[in-house]
Amino acid sequence: MMDEADTRLLDALQKDAHLTAQELGDLLNLSPSQAGRRRQRLEAEGYITGYCARLDPLKLGLQVQGFIQVHLHSHGPEQAQSFSRLVRTRSEIISAWTMTGEADYLLRIYCADLPSLNTLLHEIILPHPAVARVQSQIVMDQLKRDAPLPT
Repeated sequence: MMDEADTRLLDALQKDAHLTAQELGDLLNLSPSQAGRRRQRLEAEGYITGYCARLDPLKLGLQVQGFIQVHLHSHGPEQAQSFSRLVRTRSEIISAWTMTGEADYLLRIYCADLPSLNTLLHEIILPHPAVARVQSQIVMDQLKRDAPLPT
């Protein structure tokens, strides 16, 4: 069971995963050891699945962010598994979802430039035997950065 202190702890860690037990304790009005035990419990129970750094894509030379809708022409388990393997092997694809509606998959991508996006589309994704067509959208501006999950 999660209580209000757990929720506040999760909110704080989503904003800054580097918070020490002392800092968490101060935020939650708990001792550092109590805050640390809560964090450990939430990790053990799977509420916290990991910690990572948010990187600036532009500083890394990733000028193009986009979304690719993928439409399959065949939907058998072998085709889905094969396409899933392809998605997992490509670092440009940072997240992927199976979808309801017209598209079967939605891929979020970062590429260095438009020629790199073109290569990804025309030499990697479209030649896959299960892919019928793709539709890509290039992000012009991101109005809201990836936000913490609501708790």
